[in-house]
Amino acid sequence: MNILGELTALMAGLGLAVETGVFSGEAPAEYTVITPLTDSFELFGDNLPEFETQEARLSVYSKSNYLDVKNRIVRALLDAGFTVTDHRYIAHEDDTGYHHYAIDVAKPYAWEE
Repeated sequence: MNILGELTALMAGLGLAVETGVFSGEAPAEYTVITPLTDSFELFGDNLPEFETQEARLSVYSKSNYLDVKNRIVRALLDAGFTVTDHRYIAHEDDTGYHHYAIDVAKPYAWEE
């Protein structure tokens, strides 16, 4: 498993439409876009890392109460063992009517060559 697969499954479990990179279809009232950020070997003490920390951004779009969907997502992320490294309101997109909220997460995964 990797961060993209795990986040996609988690968002689907919350009933949210999800895409990676950019939303390709007609956007529903609430949806998320997952963007990979980094993969790094931060947690090792020799030259043989066994885990890599993968990070991604969840861009959350909502035409209604963005706080409700943000809180549901953050709770699900924490319950699934993710570290929330940042979360912030980005803007209200006047042309589309969406509130845009970003949640950055990180999680270590066993490194596979």
